[in-house]
Amino acid sequence: MQSKLNLNSQVIESARNAAANIAQNVQDFIDVHTTVTVERTVVRLLGVDGTDDMEIPLPNVIVDNIVEGGGLSRGAAFWIGNAMLQTKLSPQEIAKKISIGEIDITKLPIADNKEIFDVIYPLAQKTVEKIRNTRIKREELVKTLGEGKKPYLYVIVATGNIYEDIIQAKAAAKQGADVIAVIRTTAQSLLDYVPFGATTEGFGGTFATQENFRLMRAALDEVGQEVGRYIRVCNYCSGLCMPEIAAMGAVERLDVMLNDAIYGILFRDINMQRTFVDQYFSRIINGFAGIIINTGEDNYLTTADAYDEAHTVLASQLLNEQFALKAGLKEEQMGLGHAFEMDPKIENGFLYELSQALMAREIFPDAPLKYMPPTKFMTGNIFRGHLQDALFNIISIWSKQGIQLLGMPTEAIHTPHLQDRYLSIENAEYIFNNCRNLGDEIEYKKDGIIQKRAQEVLASAEELLKDIEREGIFSTIEQGKFGGVKRPFTGGKGLSGVTEKDEKYFNPFIELMLGGER
Repeated sequence: MQSKLNLNSQVIESARNAAANIAQNVQDFIDVHTTVTVERTVVRLLGVDGTDDMEIPLPNVIVDNIVEGGGLSRGAAFWIGNAMLQTKLSPQEIAKKISIGEIDITKLPIADNKEIFDVIYPLAQKTVEKIRNTRIKREELVKTLGEGKKPYLYVIVATGNIYEDIIQAKAAAKQGADVIAVIRTTAQSLLDYVPFGATTEGFGGTFATQENFRLMRAALDEVGQEVGRYIRVCNYCSGLCMPEIAAMGAVERLDVMLNDAIYGILFRDINMQRTFVDQYFSRIINGFAGIIINTGEDNYLTTADAYDEAHTVLASQLLNEQFALKAGLKEEQMGLGHAFEMDPKIENGFLYELSQALMAREIFPDAPLKYMPPTKFMTGNIFRGHLQDALFNIISIWSKQGIQLLGMPTEAIHTPHLQDRYLSIENAEYIFNNCRNLGDEIEYKKDGIIQKRAQEVLASAEELLKDIEREGIFSTIEQGKFGGVKRPFTGGKGLSGVTEKDEKYFNPFIELMLGGER
């Protein structure tokens, strides 16, 4: 395809090759490590759920017992399989026995490896089949109900109470929204466990729990039948429980998941070793379940200047593309992030924003790019804010973005009210309808502002990726080259949950979901 921006395909290929080499170096580290979260995810996928008398999640009870016995390096599947052979109990019954001190899972006699594998594998196959059927169910509903045109209209709910969230989510779907994101309660990303059951108290959002996922999915299936289109549900598999939340979302048919290790490192101070290992397993699950991931490049521009640091957004998108491919995600599942965050006082800022959006679309032609609205320079002036959102909407339809998080005129004032969402949806629908094929009608001036800007950003991204290729991504993050935030290799939250794998380690879900040995 001829580039309207006159981008050099060799520069794109060079940048992509550098990103692939960087991702492989990280993968070499991932392949020989596991974490407490990865193993709790395995426990959940083997059928363990619920809490003990102290309201500690049973997956934590099992993995904590394995850690205390020094057995994490062999993986939870090994110890649960062995316990099943020795006790003739189910994984759920074993978890309950551990919780009351009747079983110490690493102190049981050790069975033959093949026998352990043979008892675990059918259980794993059963869960994988359940997730496969969930994916097929989504595809059938999209086919029979239909779906909104792209860009999907994406709005958030954030009451803290799942039952209030459902009321607001159904209202938004009736107003025209295609994707409902339930914002998580403040700091859930730093909890090293997933709360259990339906929740009604949260701060700035609602706890991500499997029951909350189930309730929201059922409500939006109901309203989808009413409005005649499939309504997607979004949540967050990020933070210290990244793969556990991915597994719960896969079972409950969530459709979109925010999922980005670099975001967690930079903005939540999560240890980089921990979160890269967690991200890999979470993306395998998301990929197999047909879930679209959203990456967090837009957040770089809340701490760094959108004009000066635009190349870091593209570099990160290229890295996230390679990490996603290694986990089995198709390009159609890569909701690579970027944002309309340039200072409105910059002359020709609209042209620079348009250039960035067009460039992302040309470089990732099949990805459902997730475009984020202006937030950094929203002032509380709702009239100016509504105009900023209108410019953002024009660029989105012009450059054919995939998922549009709608800006709210009341951004910087409060969590959106029903009428705020209505105005934002009306704004987007009006512009999208009137400018649907605007981009198809326009060519760009050779060496004009738009072309030159895109070429410069691409060249700077290639230079940065080659620099990272030489130094390694861990060192690059330590130096603060993304978002202007420095994080140490051995610092941050969650490092103690990382361990090297034993040579007898096994996780049946990686092979079953990825179709390989990794």
